[in-house]
Amino acid sequence: MATNATGAIFLCFILFPTCLHGQSQNPTPAPWPEQFHSILFMNFSGELQIINLWYDWPKGRNFNIIQHQLGKILYDLEWNNGTSFFYTLDADQECRSAQLEVGILRPNWLDGANYLGQQSVDGFLCNVWEKVDFLWYYEDVVTKRPVHWVFYTGRAAHVMTFEVGAVLEDEKWQAPVYCFDKEEEEEKPGRLGNSHSQFDGVFMENLAQKRGLKGIGGSTFL
Repeated sequence: MATNATGAIFLCFILFPTCLHGQSQNPTPAPWPEQFHSILFMNFSGELQIINLWYDWPKGRNFNIIQHQLGKILYDLEWNNGTSFFYTLDADQECRSAQLEVGILRPNWLDGANYLGQQSVDGFLCNVWEKVDFLWYYEDVVTKRPVHWVFYTGRAAHVMTFEVGAVLEDEKWQAPVYCFDKEEEEEKPGRLGNSHSQFDGVFMENLAQKRGLKGIGGSTFL
């Protein structure tokens, strides 16, 4: 009798691993690698962008290089002390800065996200999580790489490449000198013409998104 019972338990464990532990726990999203480079295709109501995302947690910095469709390149540089620069490197020399209450996203910023199940996205079977009704995150079931995420505004990111361990050269993390030239900015408030208002609009949109993201997973600092 004991032998039969032991055999039944063994068979249950082999065929149905959850039978000894109740229901299996929901999967959790993989933490972000401490350093990576990713190319993102962004779509927001038909407004298209390509973003080169450089994430460097050990050095406390995050960089989004944003190419608008048939438009200019914008540089969005963040530091773990809450400082953020948004600028161009063209002749207009546009720059805005902000000081946020928290630093860049932690590698485990998705901790506590609500698991929603599995869904096929962009040809990949993904686990899906939602974080405080702000963002929906899709991760490949097999590789655990991010595939897609969508903000509550409808702005959607499609992950085209994901290079773990890639690092951008230190000199490219330096904001241009005119980002620190406050006097020149005050003396020439209209020097950027009509493009200035468009630049400020994109800056404010990105700033609102950052505040929301960092509210759910940004690092704190003293």
